[in-house]
Amino acid sequence: MTEETVYGITSLSPQKAAPSRILLLNRGHWGIENSLHYVRDVTFNEDRSSIRTLNAPHVFASLKNCVISILHLLGKFSIAKTLRHMTYNPHLALKLLRL
Repeated sequence: MTEETVYGITSLSPQKAAPSRILLLNRGHWGIENSLHYVRDVTFNEDRSSIRTLNAPHVFASLKNCVISILHLLGKFSIAKTLRHMTYNPHLALKLLRL
């Protein structure tokens, strides 16, 4: 068994910074990181994007967030698998957009 000690800095008062509260806040942060940023980084390969000028990075990030949100609303939580499926069946993506 291993043990890890992690230190952090918070602006919470000692009364509000109970270990259970800090753990909850930390897990909440990583939940967001894992559900959205990880998908954007890995599935959409965002870190390697060459889109870097003007508003384009923000616009493309917003579009990717939209796609992820729509797929989640449809109950599709394997974004990569769903995107691959729609790549081979583009009529499904168009049907989703009702075009």
